[in-house]
This record gives sequence, structure tokens and C-alpha cells, in this order.
Amino acid sequence: MNGLTEKPAQEPVEERVTEPITAPLQIPSGAMVLPGSQGALLELQAKAQQEGRPLRIKLGVDPTSADLHLGHAVVLRALKRFQDAGHQIILLIGGFTATIGDPTGRDVTRPALTAEQVAANAQTYLEQAGKIIDLSRTEVVNNNDWLGAMSAAQLVALTSMVTVNQLLAKDSFGARIEKQQSVAVHELLYPVLQGFDSVHLRADIEVGGSDQRFNVLMGRQLQSLFKQEPQLALLMPLLEGTDGVQKMSKSLGNAIGLRDAPDDMFAKCMRIPDDKIMRWFELATSASFSEISAVAGLLSDGVNPKEMKERLAKRIVSEMHGEAAGEQALASWLAVHCQRQAPAEMDDLQVPVATSVVELLVTAGLTSSRNQARQLIKGGGVRLDDVKVLDEKQMVDLATDASCVLQVGRRKFVRLVNSTKM
Repeated sequence: MNGLTEKPAQEPVEERVTEPITAPLQIPSGAMVLPGSQGALLELQAKAQQEGRPLRIKLGVDPTSADLHLGHAVVLRALKRFQDAGHQIILLIGGFTATIGDPTGRDVTRPALTAEQVAANAQTYLEQAGKIIDLSRTEVVNNNDWLGAMSAAQLVALTSMVTVNQLLAKDSFGARIEKQQSVAVHELLYPVLQGFDSVHLRADIEVGGSDQRFNVLMGRQLQSLFKQEPQLALLMPLLEGTDGVQKMSKSLGNAIGLRDAPDDMFAKCMRIPDDKIMRWFELATSASFSEISAVAGLLSDGVNPKEMKERLAKRIVSEMHGEAAGEQALASWLAVHCQRQAPAEMDDLQVPVATSVVELLVTAGLTSSRNQARQLIKGGGVRLDDVKVLDEKQMVDLATDASCVLQVGRRKFVRLVNSTKM
């Protein structure tokens, strides 16, 4: 094919799969295996075992930002299950494709990223992915190594294998054209290049979110044209954010970052709607089928959903930050929200002269305006040292060595101190 490589960028790790396969890997409800079903995945595992080789499982991530969240972790957990089963997982950093940007779900062309931005983001991605998968046993590759070296002739040869009709069938392209919105030519190349990654890496399975269906199936098509066995697609459900409605997204303000502080992570987990508890146990943790079934049983028996959310939040924090951090986050949450204790750590605010509570609420950032501060006081939502503030004109005048805690609701605290104590 005009010099297009069919060899993987790295030779497969020599590792034999010898454990008997008695059951399919744990796959969340709502996950899709294409073509076929979960049975096709089991058959592929059995075939690889007969051949005495591990499966090659690919996950591609485009480092278009610096942070990953629990929604991204869903596919990483799927990858981890294959790794634990002895297969070779491949974390593909889209160093080249990130400069294009995945057009999936976009109604406008993404702004271009520089190579420097992509490289910086890629480093943070690896650090965060390492919280879930074992990077020492992971084949980490960058598609800039082969796509960046592709000649114009090779690119033309590759694109000749795909028709424009096929590409325009992609939902996001069709929707934009229907709305008379532009689609740039380089965006049409994105699924083709992602598909060629599977050819280059000789992937047996590609893991992705359910929104990646078109891109992943393009890999199957190109592998067939390159006389390779087409990969299976394992498409994972998209995790809703803390609002329980829209998919998790930093831009929507409903995301929990993998690098969020333990207490913040715990508190955000507690915001999810009760009807999402089971879905989060299944998608946002590494809980086994038996543990998930046990939680479902407790909920059906009438256990307070709040207890199950606390269990969920502790598990998520423990998996991201360690068991001790999970225990501490739970203890802090219970102290503040159940025992009405102030947290051990909070920001300090200097109060050198007598100042109104309304002014302090605004200065501390606990409210966005004086009017909001007054409304909160009227509603009984403001406390000083756990005593409800009833007068919006109340002043705070601290002695030299005194301090007190100003609180809004259950989660916002600031310690007021005299400036001479700072």
C-alpha cells in the first residue's frame, strides 16, 4: 500500500496466557461488544489462549486538556480488567490526532493545539492513568511516531480506502451539514487516522466510549483492507456527571477530577442523585459483580441511600488516593455533616477591625453578593461558631488572640482571625 506499514510500532510482549478461561471479563451493563455480543469477546479470548498469546487491547486518548475525570476512568478500568487477566494493554497517546481534535459530538471545528500543549497534556494524562492501570506493564505509544512520519503519498493511499459518503454518515458531520455549519477537511481525516492506529498496532480489541462507535468501527474496516483480523469494539457507557443528567464534563461543571483533593472528591460524590448510585458503583469503581449485587440488595431492602453514597464516595477516594485517604475523607464528612463539627482545615480570613457578617461573607467568597448574604442570613443559613446568625447587621469584632468560624450551609467554612494573630 505505497509504503504504509502493517507492522506494530512495538513488537508484542512475549507472554503466554495459560490460565483457563471459564467466564467472560466483567463488563458493565450497557457496554457493547461489536460485532456480536459478550460471547464474541469470550471466543476471542479462547482463541488467543489456544495460540498461546495475550490479546492486544488498545485505548486511544487525545491529550486535549490537562485533566482526566471519572468519566475518562470508565474506559481505563475496562483496560485494567484485561491487564489483570494477563493480556497486553496499549495506551495510545494521540500526539498527532490531538492536533486535529476528535470531531465527535462537536458542532464547531476544534481550535488547533500546538505540539507543546499536546506534549504537556500527555504527561499529565500518563500520571493520572497510572492511578488505575499499571504503566510498567502497559505498552505506551504515541501516534505522532507513525502518523507524523506519513508522506503525502501514503496519506492519499490511506484515504483512498474510505469514501466521503461513509465519513459523512458520522452523526456529528451529518448534523453540522444539515444545519449548514462547516466541516473542515482535516476533521474528515480524524476517524481514518484513528482507524489506521489499529492497523499499525495490530489491535485485537479497541476500548472506547459509546460515542466512539464510528471511529472504532473504522479501525475494523481498515484492518480488513490490510488483511488483518478485524478488531472487536468494546464500547463503554458514558458516565453521567454529578447532576445525574448530562455526561460528565469539566465544562459543564459536573465532573470529578482524578486529581481532586480527597475531601472535595468525596463531597462531589455525595451530590449524585440516589437513582445513580448503582450506575456509579458499576462504572466509577472497580467493585466486583458480587459487591455491586450486595449494594443493590441493601438498597432494595430499604437501606438509606445516603449510607450507600458514603460507601461509594469512600471507595472512589480510596481507589484514587489510597485507603487511608478514603477513611479520612469519610471521617471528615461525617464530622461536618452528621456531627456538625467544623473541618480541621479551612481558609483563614484576617479581620483587623469590626466588620459586618454580610461584608465578611462576600470578602471570604462564601457568597457572591451582599444581597445573597442577606438572603442567606434571613433563611438561617449562616452560623458563627455554630450559632445561627439572625441579624444581617451583626458585627464581628475579634480580640487580639480570638478567632471564630464563619459557616454557610453545611460545606462552606472560613476561620476569622485578628491580623495580629496571622
